[in-house]
Amino acid sequence: MPYLSRAPGPQPHPVPKDARPTHSSGQSFEQLRQECLQRGTLFEDADFPADNSSLFYSERPQVPFVWKRPGFWQHSEWLDVVIDDRLPTFRDRLVFLHSAEHNEFWSALLEKAYAKLNGSYEALKGGSAIEAMEDFTGGVAETFLTKEAPENFYEILEKALKRGSLLGCSMDARNAAESEARTPAGLIKGHAYTVTAIDQVNFRGQKIELVRVRNPWGQVEWNGSWSDSSAEWLSVGPAEQKRLCHAALDDGEFWMALKDFKAHFDKVEICNLTPDALEEDAVHKWEVTVHQGSWVRGSTAGGCRNFLDTFWTNPQIKLSLTESDEGQEGCTFLVALMQKDRRKLKRFGADVLTIGYAIYQCPGEDQPLDKDFFRYHASQARSKTFVNLREVSDRFRLPPGEYVVIPSTFEPHQEADFCLRIFSEKKAVTRDLDGHVDIDLPEPPKPTPPGQETEEEQQFRALFERVAGEDMEVTAEELEYILNAVLQNKKNIRFKKLSLISCKNIISLMDTSGNGKLEFGEFKVFWDRLKQWINLFLQFDADRSGTMSSYELRTALRAAGFRLSSRLLQLVVLRYADEDLQLGFDDFLNCLVRLENASRVFQALSEKNKEVMRLSINEFINLTMNI
Repeated sequence: MPYLSRAPGPQPHPVPKDARPTHSSGQSFEQLRQECLQRGTLFEDADFPADNSSLFYSERPQVPFVWKRPGFWQHSEWLDVVIDDRLPTFRDRLVFLHSAEHNEFWSALLEKAYAKLNGSYEALKGGSAIEAMEDFTGGVAETFLTKEAPENFYEILEKALKRGSLLGCSMDARNAAESEARTPAGLIKGHAYTVTAIDQVNFRGQKIELVRVRNPWGQVEWNGSWSDSSAEWLSVGPAEQKRLCHAALDDGEFWMALKDFKAHFDKVEICNLTPDALEEDAVHKWEVTVHQGSWVRGSTAGGCRNFLDTFWTNPQIKLSLTESDEGQEGCTFLVALMQKDRRKLKRFGADVLTIGYAIYQCPGEDQPLDKDFFRYHASQARSKTFVNLREVSDRFRLPPGEYVVIPSTFEPHQEADFCLRIFSEKKAVTRDLDGHVDIDLPEPPKPTPPGQETEEEQQFRALFERVAGEDMEVTAEELEYILNAVLQNKKNIRFKKLSLISCKNIISLMDTSGNGKLEFGEFKVFWDRLKQWINLFLQFDADRSGTMSSYELRTALRAAGFRLSSRLLQLVVLRYADEDLQLGFDDFLNCLVRLENASRVFQALSEKNKEVMRLSINEFINLTMNI
């Protein structure tokens, strides 16, 4: 499946009221509701049917489920998800998420909407709790490793809870056997817990820092110090116990000392509703820009800096930091890179990719940075690591100036859609460097009058006369014969065969008289152009294999006068490159002829018809490449 950018350039930060309908009918929740009310029927969701296909994608249910009726932000946009109220049950009990009260269904309905958004209930299995936190709030994620936690970790947790942030914690499971395994201390490995409170208690003359944690199962609790029935509570008065809501119940919620919390849990994930730093007291107004993009094999999936030959082909977003923070010398900003729809694509074998980004100082040119730039320049900042999580986010402070953000997968040739969010304390200007199309083609030379031809030109004329015959014009069929005969004899390029349609396209490009044939002057101009294109192809055939890599195509086309956007380049690669992302000379020639034809048609039409000017050259070529 090709990954093509939907909306290049920065986009405004969305709000819930702008939620995009996701139902196949295009109707919002309110519209579907009104339709059901008018018909007097209960809603049945055809997009997420009440059958096994909505439960699992890789297996059959172990038991027969019965669907019964009881009686939302993703990828930087709010989504309006509509479901019916049928829920999977077994023996009259809900199978998946359920409340302790058997007549309470809001959590199960919310889970069903989330399962629909991701394709199935099975797609929700595993992963990180921070994904759901972000999807339900539109917040910004930060992760703290407890073994490397800062000294003020208590204050960070306290501030997060006061700001209404969502906090989760977990213990790493080293292998599948450890997943959901219970430790002697009563904790579950590989299990998502919630941090619900943080406080201090006086204990034998000392202030003890406590953390309250909840197991979402509603049972199975910590059994160490400060657990529900531990001896430590005997030294705490009834009023203090009441203030801390301490109760010896097996309800899944328990207190533990912060030092034990850091020793047993491996990481804490915090979803902040704003990007304010938890290490600071100040609350700021944040500017947000969003970029939707794609890594496409063969054109924009360049991998990390380890792969220099392709790294420069990744999407490039220019970031202008215009002014320093109040009372500071630098500009604070947060970059969050999220890969999209990986859970939804699980059923097709997709996995979460290893992703990250690097930030370079921009040298001043308003165009994409090339391979040589990255060969000789180091990054100014980058994500802490490349990691196989849905989102990678980090906070930076850099001097005011121009920068370029390069989001990428770790390995090249890996495809995914992504969303890049940039939060800055002061207004920052961002734009895609590879979204511009520019055509700069040389004017064809004027033919030399017969009396002033050089000896070489006279020899070429004699050759043309032999090929063209009595009418002194070359037809598409004659051009097909000549080009295939000449190019198939060239040993240093891979050449299959030019079709008759390709030769007709060449004649359409070079034919100035409009008779569908090439006269001598037109043929000579084409032949000179052909030699330039052959030299260009050989120049970018780096390994002398007779083919050109699709990643080098961008530079070769630029040398030929075509600066294409990423979207156009993706279309070109899909049309002309083979499965190994290589182009033979016939592919390269067809590509150049088609691009030049499209640009000349656009120029001619725009001069005659001002309506065409409403289309950009980018849109026009995009239209013609899709035909």
